[in-house]
Amino acid sequence: QVQLVESGGGLVQAGGSLRLSCAASGRTFRRYGWFRQAPGKERVFVAALYWSGGTTNYAESVKGRFTTSRDNVENTVYLQMNSAKPEDTAVYYCAADSSYRNIYSQYYDYWGQGTQVTVSS
Repeated sequence: QVQLVESGGGLVQAGGSLRLSCAASGRTFRRYGWFRQAPGKERVFVAALYWSGGTTNYAESVKGRFTTSRDNVENTVYLQMNSAKPEDTAVYYCAADSSYRNIYSQYYDYWGQGTQVTVSS
């Protein structure tokens, strides 16, 4: 059955880098997204991509620092986090969409369980 398995979370110092992975099982998906939720705050959009074509979209807060990409062989989506800031601390979630919904859409069919990212200062 459909399952999104996240990994790569952990502790990183400010200015450092971290790569999150989201392995999709059961089927392929058309659109993937990354979201995060900081303590006491609502879940917010981080990045999105289309599997075919490679079109991406990023939140203004992470542009120039984060990059999302995919590996066709491993059927895995990545979120490369560079120049990490303490405000990036949050639980990060990957999401998958079965259709080519508008890349700006916040709706996804499936969600992962989340992985904690902590950026120390």
